[in-house]
Amino acid sequence: MSGLQEYKCPCCGGAIAFDSTLQKMKCPFCDTEFEMETLANYDSELKNTQPDDMTWENTAGEKWQQDEADGLRTYVCESCGGEIVGDENTAATSCPFCDNPVVMTGQFSGALKPDYVIPFKLDKKAAKEALLKHYGNKKLLPRAFKDENHIDEVKGIYVPFWLFDADADANIRYKATRVRKHSDDNYDYTETSYYIVRRGGSISFEHVPVDGSDKIADELMESIEPFDFSDAVDFNTAYLAGYLADKYDVDSEQSVERANQRIKQSTTDAFAATVKGYTTVEPDATSIQLKNGSAKYALFPLWLLNTTWNGQKYTFAMNGQTGKLVGDLPLDKGAYKKWLFGLTGLIGAAVFAASFLIWLL
Repeated sequence: MSGLQEYKCPCCGGAIAFDSTLQKMKCPFCDTEFEMETLANYDSELKNTQPDDMTWENTAGEKWQQDEADGLRTYVCESCGGEIVGDENTAATSCPFCDNPVVMTGQFSGALKPDYVIPFKLDKKAAKEALLKHYGNKKLLPRAFKDENHIDEVKGIYVPFWLFDADADANIRYKATRVRKHSDDNYDYTETSYYIVRRGGSISFEHVPVDGSDKIADELMESIEPFDFSDAVDFNTAYLAGYLADKYDVDSEQSVERANQRIKQSTTDAFAATVKGYTTVEPDATSIQLKNGSAKYALFPLWLLNTTWNGQKYTFAMNGQTGKLVGDLPLDKGAYKKWLFGLTGLIGAAVFAASFLIWLL
């Protein structure tokens, strides 16, 4: 014996039933009424909704050719374990990530050769100037920090990135409402109309970047994006001269999940921006199918600046192409308290003014 079909209300999720008086389906919880045909189409669409499908074809990087990497040397940090690549002229140096000494271990070998590199556009002087400008815009920064803080080291480093291309086919359904309020002599009325909104289409993505180093937080690298890929060139070891390069320790397969997250978020944001004219909009079902997915390997330029103040280390990162700079700064607690007290006073004054105006009216 087959079971009975149970329909859920698209508005509130409650079980709905046929109302013989109305000759419609009606929800006893929110009193929403549905035509049978509309509800049947909705149920059919629910059954045909496909789960997200995100698969990739890995085409990133090529193997190094014989003698191609003869001029490269590897350096290993005994503190954080980072493996750094430099040219044969690189002198004894320190780790750009934890600032501890690194030891040259010999000829570079293994790993994939990058497909692309974005060369540095900004030099060390520009990095220092950007940091000083960054200080000047911060009103809650301790004054002594600007005077006593000194830059210990500035290092230019190429950071490994996996670049993902894909076409996304998306079908997204939203629950939306429009609320209308009106009044008469006796009552105030609120009328809420419920809608099912559908969006479908395709978006192509190129060069979605995912940091290939676990020594640098994804959030930090994403905060200095975007990099302009139009400046990218085919990789050549000559671009490493005078700089360091971080050897990737997160491969493309391990980066797929992050790429999926970024592409899915960008897709849902793009589609949501087209749903306008409603009081509320809430995603109800999302299906994103990826196809033609591929990955490439690239090096992007980064300046790391290490500073010390009051015995504490502060690290700043600057996009070596665009100059965008990020990093944590100390807080002047005294200035913060004054700012907070002033803000509280302004809010209190505004509340008092509003209360006084209401009293007058």
